[in-house]
Amino acid sequence: MSYLEYVNIKQGTESLPRFSHGNTLPLIQMPFGMNAYAPQTSGDRASGEEGNWFYHPKDRSLEGIRLTHQPSPWIGDYTPLVMMPQREEPIGKPMRRWSGYKPQDTELRPHYLKTEFLRYEAIFELAPTTRGGIARVSYHGLNDRSFAIFCDRGKAWFQADYERNAIVGFTQFSYSGCQTDGFGMYFVYQFDCLLDKDRTYIFHTDGSAEPGSYVNEDTCGISVGVTGCRVTVRFATSFISVEQAWITLKREVTGRGFDQIKDIAGQTWETYLSRIEIESDDENQLRLFYSCMYRVFLFPTKFYETDGQGNKIHYCADTGKVRPGVKYLNNGFWDTYRTIYPLYSLIAEDEFAEMLEGYVNTYKDCGWLPKWPSPNEVGMMPGTLIDAVIAEAATKGIGSRKLIQDALEGVLKHATEESTDSKYGRHGVRAYNQYGYLPSDMYCESVSNTLDYIYGDFCIAQIAKSVGDMDLYYKHMETSKNYVKLFDKETGFMRGRDREGNMSDDFDEFRWGGDYCEGGPWQSSFAVYHDIEGLAALHGGKDQLMEKIDRLFATKPNYRVGTYAREIHEMTEMAAADFGQCAISNQPSFHIPYIYAALGNKEKTQYWVERLLKHGFSARDDGFPGDEDNGTMAAWVVFSMLGIYPFCPGKPEYLRINPMVDRAIIHTKYNDYVITPEENDERIIRHEDIVKRNYDYDMKEKKHGGKASVFQKNREKNISWNTVGDDDGDRRWDDFSKRGAS
Repeated sequence: MSYLEYVNIKQGTESLPRFSHGNTLPLIQMPFGMNAYAPQTSGDRASGEEGNWFYHPKDRSLEGIRLTHQPSPWIGDYTPLVMMPQREEPIGKPMRRWSGYKPQDTELRPHYLKTEFLRYEAIFELAPTTRGGIARVSYHGLNDRSFAIFCDRGKAWFQADYERNAIVGFTQFSYSGCQTDGFGMYFVYQFDCLLDKDRTYIFHTDGSAEPGSYVNEDTCGISVGVTGCRVTVRFATSFISVEQAWITLKREVTGRGFDQIKDIAGQTWETYLSRIEIESDDENQLRLFYSCMYRVFLFPTKFYETDGQGNKIHYCADTGKVRPGVKYLNNGFWDTYRTIYPLYSLIAEDEFAEMLEGYVNTYKDCGWLPKWPSPNEVGMMPGTLIDAVIAEAATKGIGSRKLIQDALEGVLKHATEESTDSKYGRHGVRAYNQYGYLPSDMYCESVSNTLDYIYGDFCIAQIAKSVGDMDLYYKHMETSKNYVKLFDKETGFMRGRDREGNMSDDFDEFRWGGDYCEGGPWQSSFAVYHDIEGLAALHGGKDQLMEKIDRLFATKPNYRVGTYAREIHEMTEMAAADFGQCAISNQPSFHIPYIYAALGNKEKTQYWVERLLKHGFSARDDGFPGDEDNGTMAAWVVFSMLGIYPFCPGKPEYLRINPMVDRAIIHTKYNDYVITPEENDERIIRHEDIVKRNYDYDMKEKKHGGKASVFQKNREKNISWNTVGDDDGDRRWDDFSKRGAS
């Protein structure tokens, strides 16, 4: 069985700023790769109101293939480059250089891109490595063939190196707002043919071109003449230096042909996708599941490199310095803590441990744990939800004790100290610690921030307990009860209080903003994952809370724009999905259908999860009901189809309902865990029961088109569970090339 055949990497790409079906990009990249590649169909969307929506599946134009680091259109890209074949006259401006292409004939897969630039009569193919890749261009026998590289915005320099048949350069622009002086990306593009010096042109920002081999910061691209009808281009990047880019090129790409690198990338993806195997007679289910599995392994992205001596090093965009060790970027923890890291704890434990090491390195580099790093700290969204990510690791035995102790130091700092830079730590932490909540007359989004801080305190308690600090444990468990201070018995909602403890007189249950983030009272009042029984008691008991959730689903999806002053896309999407006030289009509602099961009623959870999956999700280009942020909505689908759900990250357990598939096998690092509808008596299953449970099931006899599974074949080849896809060293790449792809 080939899992890649079920993946649609365009899932969620049919989006616009005012209505999201995922706000995703069709990314060709290695799992957690530093670089990704995508067609740029309309770069003009990258300016003005529309932001960074540079690809749409219904466009018929192609401005080039973009090297991108964009985690979300709301965050933006940094150091992008666009490459494309051209012929005859060199053309720089996107509005003049674009070519028609046939989306229906374009092949977009996790490990491979193939498309034709109709105007230039050239077929372009690409396969990725972690920090580079390889392109193959087949020109249709035309003269004046050329290959162009553009930096459409920002500062850049390019230089043609005729001795090594290469282009080297540096691009500095960042949509996401990195302000560190000197931050940028170095790159090397090396050709397998001679470059024609007489047909080398530089592009100016006004779109004009002139002969030349070197361009400085006032120009935006370069075009080189190439010889031969089929040209192979190997490339690599670095955030440290041109020399480091050459080192990476040698390590990841040099000496390997296009098909070999394509096979390595495809085999790596097959191995990651096969970490969960499902059986279903419904092909749409298979396509949905594995398209979501692909999205699970895109972010966070590696932001470290390996130097000539084999040492892992990284550039710190917060300080402008090169530091030792690993680093990961492009993750908004407010979104991803809910589902992504609990899933990694099952099927990507070693990767999770390295990510955590990278986050702790950020703390060591700049003094603060990250909240939204891309490439430096963006500081968006409430709370410091890396608390939950660290608690997930601590309670599930992921990472060394020393690593968890260092992480505990970081979470204690942002829970006790006020940063002079608002991007870091908890906003208003002194006021929160004084009042037990964030006063609404001092801070906006006071309810959402307070509930996130309270849950964060619970997570800090679990981290402290894991290293034996029981004083800290009891202290933060006490403050994790402070949600009671926001509960309004009269309305049954969480509401903001000022410094005097007063609530406002103009309450509206449908009004968004103000005390709430990306929602209103209905979407924000049930975020007490760590003490759902205590929340039920405030409502009068479990039955009363479940009746409240009944009303949530039954209430029309009305909304008032509130302090947003205009309609934001989350409002539009909630109304379009029409699941009442359950805005499954956005992360704060993810746990709402599971509240029933958490309180003992699995049947109602089953009903709503099935409805949400059936009517809200598919593998199509419009396959998500809202933003698919860094894999977190995809992971919600994966968990829900499996019939297990991490209701409270930081607790090593999952809620259990019936799976939506006939059978599933979760391949953990230690064991294989089988899920079937018949094995569903328990309401809660512990993490240890999944990762260490034995089962009497011979995978060799399991039929997938008459063949053993990819996962089983990898085991037979002795491809290590935790090193597949790690291309940091020549040895592991060579291991792949000797074994070949399955």
